[in-house]
Amino acid sequence: MDELSIKVEIADRDYPMKVNKSEEARVRMAAKLINEKLKSYQKQFGHDDKQDLLAMTALDCVVEKLISTEAEHPIHQTVVDKITYLSRLVSQSGI
Repeated sequence: MDELSIKVEIADRDYPMKVNKSEEARVRMAAKLINEKLKSYQKQFGHDDKQDLLAMTALDCVVEKLISTEAEHPIHQTVVDKITYLSRLVSQSGI
């Protein structure tokens, strides 16, 4: 494995971690997006408690993930249905 030791800052704290080289950009982008969301909530609510801001950010991220997952389900089911249909056609035609 090609691991790197990196440090990301979230909510004014440094977090050292080891990541695959191929994941470094994604991890750094995730930290950046978390910090941007924290700042957004801080401005929106005028609240400075890092614990509360992190909790709100975590909740928001999980809600977004759930929405994304729910949106993907019908697409996956459509793909499975079409593959099943095509498999039946191939079986019937004797190919």
